[in-house]
Amino acid sequence: MSSAIEQKVQIVDEITAKLKASVSTIVVDYRGLTVAEVTELRKQLREAGIDFKVYKNSMTRRAADAAGISELNAALTGPNAIAFSAEDVVAPAKILNDFAKKHDALEIKAGVIEGNVATVEEVKALAELPSREGLLSMLLSVLQAPIRNLALATKAVAEQKEEQGA
Repeated sequence: MSSAIEQKVQIVDEITAKLKASVSTIVVDYRGLTVAEVTELRKQLREAGIDFKVYKNSMTRRAADAAGISELNAALTGPNAIAFSAEDVVAPAKILNDFAKKHDALEIKAGVIEGNVATVEEVKALAELPSREGLLSMLLSVLQAPIRNLALATKAVAEQKEEQGA
């Protein structure tokens, strides 16, 4: 086998491994972004621990077939970049969606969320969810509310008794 074919096989294997290991994968069309904008986007994604790469569509299609997500192939037309996140499901969708709002040239095409192919609408809905920390703070405030209300009621009763006694 020639070295060129071996290199292509290695790249397909690399993409397949990333697709299988990722909890969230987002495919975007980056045509029209300037080099500075792409660099800014890469920096934001890197800081969040997200791998952002450009692969040939033919190799990505083979990798998607090997990973068992052939439905993704419909979105693999034109120049694409792919964001892979092995840890945070929401982060790539949130970063890419926010960036797309500021830069019209960036277009979200599809995604794979925990092994299931997602539409653009599903990716955008995922991006609108609060962060994990935000959800935890909401849960904490919900858990604290009954205790806070009990304390306020107890204080009100104590103040009322003081007024009656005076």
